[in-house]
Amino acid sequence: METSHVSALQTKHAGIDRQIQQEMSRPMPDAVAIQALKKRKLRIKEEIARH
Repeated sequence: METSHVSALQTKHAGIDRQIQQEMSRPMPDAVAIQALKKRKLRIKEEIARH
């Protein structure tokens, strides 16, 4: 059970990373959106580290 939870978190983490890369590749990246995505990514990373 815990392994599947960590796996799901890792999938979310990778998805957020892709969203950040997409936003940064735009001609006029939205800095606020990037900051919010990075915060979400960090929270997920911290949760993965706890397991």
